[in-house]
Amino acid sequence: MAESKLRITQTRSAVGRHRKQKRTLEALGLHGIRKSVVHEDRPEIRGMIDRVIHLVEVEEVKK
Repeated sequence: MAESKLRITQTRSAVGRHRKQKRTLEALGLHGIRKSVVHEDRPEIRGMIDRVIHLVEVEEVKK
């Protein structure tokens, strides 16, 4: 069974954002605009994405 993954790309700057949002981006592994990471599609990751959805773009990746 193929696990679905999420490609998360930072699209907006974290400058001037709340500390929790900056730390969430760091925890996701994002360190700048147009940087991308791939994570497994899990509830914990979805929750982190919900916190910073206005700063990122998310797409499903099948592997």
